[in-house]
Amino acid sequence: MSADRIASEVANRFAPAPLTSGPVYFDCAATTPVDPRVWAAMAPHALGETANAGSSRHDYGRRARQAVERARAQVARAAGATRGEVIFTSGATESNNLAILGLAAWGEETRRRHLVSTAIEHRAVLEPLRELERRGFEVTLVPPTPGGWVDPDRVRAAVRPDTLLVSVMHVNNETGVIQPLAAIAAALADHDAYLHVDAAQGFGLLSPELHQRRIDLISISGHKFHAPQGIGALVARRRDGRRPPLAPLMHGGGQELGLRPGTLPVPLIVGLGEAARLASAEREERVARCREMGRWLREQLAPLRPRYHGDPERVAPHLLCLSFPGLDAETVIEAWADLVAVSHGAACTTALATCSHVLAAMEVDEETAAGAIRLSWCHRTPRPDAAALVHAIRQAAR
Repeated sequence: MSADRIASEVANRFAPAPLTSGPVYFDCAATTPVDPRVWAAMAPHALGETANAGSSRHDYGRRARQAVERARAQVARAAGATRGEVIFTSGATESNNLAILGLAAWGEETRRRHLVSTAIEHRAVLEPLRELERRGFEVTLVPPTPGGWVDPDRVRAAVRPDTLLVSVMHVNNETGVIQPLAAIAAALADHDAYLHVDAAQGFGLLSPELHQRRIDLISISGHKFHAPQGIGALVARRRDGRRPPLAPLMHGGGQELGLRPGTLPVPLIVGLGEAARLASAEREERVARCREMGRWLREQLAPLRPRYHGDPERVAPHLLCLSFPGLDAETVIEAWADLVAVSHGAACTTALATCSHVLAAMEVDEETAAGAIRLSWCHRTPRPDAAALVHAIRQAAR
């Protein structure tokens, strides 16, 4: 079967079905549905011609390598980078670890053992920072404003002559608040500390904000913008012609500039590239649709007088964090179980059953924070039954 035929059949098979029953999926900040066009792009490499991109002695391997490099260029364009600055990983968690722990040897060699980050980072950043603390590095965590964003002046004030790295997320995964990256990058113009951005929640929808060259390292996760789970990238930009002095966390094989060894997953990489291409081409339309959903949700939920967490002027188009007076998160999630699929806090940390460190840093009181839920959607998310949502909360509050 030809590659085109395989792609066509896969696209038809995975086309979204009309919504007939069941809750509407409102947990896109945890993971997004894979775009059928992404499945179609992957299909020839997953179901048709299979080859190792490292096998350069035959046409199969060369075609696989060409597909990988095409995807690398697609991701680079979306990030405002060059093809040679994109390193494929398994996702943003691995990218964060490589960006942070990968600089440790350089920091020790140059006696720059201080790192600056924020108190609202994802645990995929906070835990590597703790590991470096264990190794003798110092870490300064800048607290956010009550609106959930960090003041660029406070970030700059935390930087010292021996600061190796500043790590600030793009969009907070719990509140959706967009961090002022441009101002932070400008504030670091006179310092040579590396600037790392965990862009898991913003890449694809808000990619242009990542194009400034002062951002040295960008972590990307494919499953947050309609690519499959298990694939991502670290953008490592050159500064004055030199890449950030990263050391690998694993060894063997020499792939990805020697920083991420192992056989390249060609179908997943192709999917990541196609998702990045589509996100760039359709960005304005996707943003508009997501914004309209957010406006509609606020309007429909207004009778319940929810408390929103995060500066409304800075919240990303696809995410809301809110609490209903007198109700804990589990009660709300259960009340809405047949209507919408939502989560509380970060989906990857709910098993810890602890209060959100993000809301705590924003000085949200513990009772209100315990009631916080996150609604997150994409450009393809249909509107739920708003009247039923309101009724369910009123019933739960009795």
